[in-house]
Amino acid sequence: MSKHLPRLILLLAAATVLFPFLALMSAALQPQSNLAPGLDFPTDPHWENFRTAWTTAGFGSLLKSSAVIALGVVPIALVLATLAGYGLATMRIKAKGPLFALFMVGMALPYEAIVIPLYYDLRSLGLLNSYWAVILPLIGLFMPFGVFWMRAHFESLPRELMEAAAVDGAGSWRTLTRVLLPTARPALTTLGLLYFMWAWNQFLLALVLIQDPDKRTAPAGLGKFVQQFGKNIPLLSAGTLIVITPIVLLYLFFQRHFIKGILQGAVK
Repeated sequence: MSKHLPRLILLLAAATVLFPFLALMSAALQPQSNLAPGLDFPTDPHWENFRTAWTTAGFGSLLKSSAVIALGVVPIALVLATLAGYGLATMRIKAKGPLFALFMVGMALPYEAIVIPLYYDLRSLGLLNSYWAVILPLIGLFMPFGVFWMRAHFESLPRELMEAAAVDGAGSWRTLTRVLLPTARPALTTLGLLYFMWAWNQFLLALVLIQDPDKRTAPAGLGKFVQQFGKNIPLLSAGTLIVITPIVLLYLFFQRHFIKGILQGAVK
């Protein structure tokens, strides 16, 4: 029994993850007149529910806005987190401890508490109803975790790597780009996937800071869609699957790098 216990635990964990997706798919393929769809897969699946949800909610423009914001956040946040983590891990900086503690405090602060002052600050800068109104705050919100993640990675590397680079005459920038970054691919991939997922799923900031319907993101548009079709469970399920599909596909494509990055951080 003990030999099969790990496998049973993995199967149970997989079932808890797959069950919601199967329930959503089953509900999305039910007729729209069915107000309480069960878990049985319909004998006559209504695939047109996805087309109706796509055209009714305008998911084409919604997904485009989410992609623009996520692709704007991820590269900038990765570069800044890498530079800050490298500096805190390898350089002699005055007040390094308090500075790192300040980053850690940022992980504990709920961003809901700064939405109202953020709204007025961005309005004074003329950035409301633009993609930058969400991209810039998200970069700041993601920095504490990113700095913590990259600092932990660089500190886990052997000091001999940097000492050998210094003996060869490499400066700080060359040491980072030529020696340390090649070893950071799993960590950067994992962090980039987390950043993309968090930016894609952002709801509150996009809802408050972008009032233009043409620039509304997919989660915010799904919220409006729920208000409009609150009792149409099949249509809501189809819309939910449309919104989460890009994230699922991205994870499946990078799953090996993601798992490698997580395990690398756990082992180190």
